[in-house]
Amino acid sequence: MFVEHRSRWSNMHHKGETIMSTVVVTGTQWGDEGKGKIVDYLAQQAETVVRFQGGSNAGHTVVVDGVDYKLRLMPSGILFKGSHCVIGNGVAFNPKVMLQEMDSLAERGIDLSGIRISNRAQLVLPYHCLMDQLADDARGKGKVGTTHNGIGPCYVDRDNRIGIRVCDFIDKEEFAKRLKENLAIKNRELKLLYDHEPLDYEEILEEYNGYADRLRPYVCDTIALLDEEIKAGRKILFEGAQATMLDIDYGTYPYVTASHPISGGVAIGAGVAPQKIDKVVGIVKAYCTRVGEGPFPTEQLNETGDKLREVGHEYGVVTGRPRRTGWLDACVVRYAGILSGIDYMAVTRLDILDSFDEIKMCVAYKYKGETLNEIPASLKVLAEVEPVYETFPGWKCDISKIRKYEDLPENAKKYLTRMAEVTGIGLGIVSVGPNRDETIVIAKDIF
Repeated sequence: MFVEHRSRWSNMHHKGETIMSTVVVTGTQWGDEGKGKIVDYLAQQAETVVRFQGGSNAGHTVVVDGVDYKLRLMPSGILFKGSHCVIGNGVAFNPKVMLQEMDSLAERGIDLSGIRISNRAQLVLPYHCLMDQLADDARGKGKVGTTHNGIGPCYVDRDNRIGIRVCDFIDKEEFAKRLKENLAIKNRELKLLYDHEPLDYEEILEEYNGYADRLRPYVCDTIALLDEEIKAGRKILFEGAQATMLDIDYGTYPYVTASHPISGGVAIGAGVAPQKIDKVVGIVKAYCTRVGEGPFPTEQLNETGDKLREVGHEYGVVTGRPRRTGWLDACVVRYAGILSGIDYMAVTRLDILDSFDEIKMCVAYKYKGETLNEIPASLKVLAEVEPVYETFPGWKCDISKIRKYEDLPENAKKYLTRMAEVTGIGLGIVSVGPNRDETIVIAKDIF
């Protein structure tokens, strides 16, 4: 099951071209799977790390030598000097958040010279964040449960063709013109829809011009940059935010994010052709969590769920909200594997299960007496499915010091083996703790 294999794409290009090494990391569940830790680990081998979608609503924590780095927009590769850290055109770019992160990292001595920001990325503005909150609050019981970071409204403006891109943002004359036009529209909407006072044009203009002055040196055509790096054979890691079940098309719509976290999102969000993707790694938390509203078949509204939350410290990085918790849903992971063509699983947070007497895994759904072979599109159906569980004995010991797969307890290996069987995806990495070194590598050919 763990035999090394060639990717679906041939690593060797036609004659005269170089060997390609590009890896996509994507979440397989509802987010918060520990992508930051795995991206950070793989970034040790990568020369460029690219964020291809999402915005500052997605937070992840990377722990290096016992020090926590909480990142929202910044690619995890920033912790490695000499790496390019690219914000792709598919990112909803909030310059205020970006500068806050840059300042925090600089205070810790982190080199920021490798940052590159796409001139085609869409800009998040104050009216996006405000309207995000007002719209969600107006839904009442039907609210989506967004983080109010303006990501959805930013993408809506993009699709309505009134968005402001980073290339406009760093051009003072163009930005002033576009902001005035947009704010006239947004202030009317604020008044008519929400009876909210208007936002001040001069205040926003001055604030954002200040941001532009600081960020202008980092802006470039990242499509051209990545094309050159791929041709040069550089190792490139593509990092998504959120996860498969929050995809705008394939997730539990409408309780989803506003972009495409699946591997196909790389082609749109970074401007990289599909055939230039070499491997896909799917991050699988050893149990399940989700934030916000929407169906969650394996949710445990009981002592088990409380224990998973407390032992796993399952609270949002950005909001601090307690996460909903439950057993691993292997059906969801299998679905993610189909959508993203996942080569390897990186199983995270296995150590959180160390103290459990028994562990359950959902291996199928039943609905009205029939077994389902797919994830239902209908939220009504998904909310009514009955998870079919298999129960595994716990291993009841600390696994955080283990560094070889064969040294894991037999019960842990049985759980992982069954996970691979049900999902149809091979094991590539197993994380046994938050630190970079608390990692077991099974697949040697990811990069």
